Amino acid sequence: MKVLTIKEPYASLIVNNYKKYEFRTWKTNYRGPIYIHASKVPDKNISKFKKYNLNYKNGYIIAKVNITDCILVDEKMDKYLKELDNVVYSNNYIDCYAWKIENVEILKTPIPIIGKLGLWNYEEK
Repeated sequence: MKVLTIKEPYASLIVNNYKKYEFRTWKTNYRGPIYIHASKVPDKNISKFKKYNLNYKNGYIIAKVNITDCILVDEKMDKYLKELDNVVYSNNYIDCYAWKIENVEILKTPIPIIGKLGLWNYEEK
């Protein structure tokens, strides 16, 4: 199964359906299921997201989702993202790729594992 490592609080924002897109500087042609791995290292802006009351599980695969699209963000898309939630989407994402995330399934038993850069593979036991 493919896995994407994401820093907290962004991984938990996805898992709790607040964040519908993940942003990368690179495009993916992959569509389908992936695991979300919460990085051991949190983002420096984590305190900005206190209002969401998230429980973080750093260093674990925490959910399975589907990547359904990969969109190059232009000014129109950037404006749309800010209208979704101006706290989650407060950055300027123009010229980045928005990976559309759907069908979030939280894992009942998170999987402890060290993450990797890029889209990587996890062999289920």
